[in-house]
Amino acid sequence: MRIMAIDYGDARTGVAVSDATGLLAGYTTVIRSREPETVAAELARLAKEHGVEELVLGFPRNMDGTEGPRAEKCRAFAGAVEAACGLRPVLWDERRTTVEAHAILHAGGRKMKQHKKNVDAVAASLILEGYLTFRRSRG
Repeated sequence: MRIMAIDYGDARTGVAVSDATGLLAGYTTVIRSREPETVAAELARLAKEHGVEELVLGFPRNMDGTEGPRAEKCRAFAGAVEAACGLRPVLWDERRTTVEAHAILHAGGRKMKQHKKNVDAVAASLILEGYLTFRRSRG
């Protein structure tokens, strides 16, 4: 079962798709658009192209676990994604994924200026890895 993770952002949206077994993150990309409808349509295209059966959308919670304005925006985007893809995204806690993604890129020798190109795809991969680990632990 292929699973797609989405790290939704204002200007860029990171995407990571698992392998066919649903065990490992594989394909990654970044959608560069500020228009939610455009992003949702591109996600639908990618989901179809890769045979995705499940969606995981990074859900931005505050560090204390509460939901802020960003979470509300994400819930609305989840509805647009469901309408475009025909799949209801699982909302997955994404706290600290962008911070971790920057750390991974920095450890790999990337300069901060280069991070912008890849950080969203790396964050989506982290969301996907966390979700896949959770699924494996459930059996």
